[in-house]
Amino acid sequence: MRMTTIALENVLAKAGLNVKPSEFLALVEDAARRLTPPNPNPSQYFSSDQQAALEDVGLDLSHQSEDERDYRARTVAAHAVLAESALTVGEAAALLGVDDSRIRHRLKERRLTGWKAQGGWRLPNWQFTPSGVLPGLDAVLRAVPEDQPVLVIAAFMSTPQPDLVINGKPATPRQWLLAGGDPEIVAQLAATLGTPI
Repeated sequence: MRMTTIALENVLAKAGLNVKPSEFLALVEDAARRLTPPNPNPSQYFSSDQQAALEDVGLDLSHQSEDERDYRARTVAAHAVLAESALTVGEAAALLGVDDSRIRHRLKERRLTGWKAQGGWRLPNWQFTPSGVLPGLDAVLRAVPEDQPVLVIAAFMSTPQPDLVINGKPATPRQWLLAGGDPEIVAQLAATLGTPI
């Protein structure tokens, strides 16, 4: 058991996460609890006509078998990392040199994004720089559909996009904005979050 703890400590340190293994595992457990059941039966969500139509286009609606990798694992890990690296209202206020109430006001106006946790608001750190807020963040967050979860927004901001090219390579929206790219281009991409491809 101690070897596992040491291994997890090493992984967390390499990832730059300042958290004890037990705290990280508690975050993972909490994130897993919030997701769907481990072996859902997809067919129970559809009528028999809908099932037939979905199966006709190649979708597999059978139960997940015990030996298949749990599709939720990546989401749980991403959520745990997002939660651990997020700032509190006080930390964000100190970084920006403002009062805590200004941070709450920005959250309400969708000029910052975050989620309410047991200890209060948590703000993902991708939206901050060492000297302030990510350039163009206001425009991007205004464009994100209101029903999109914080984890989806974080994944979008950290995933290279083919429309955002820096030095001949696709860049993440965060990299694009840090490099002085037009925030309206990122906002146009963000507006499509949650829409069918």
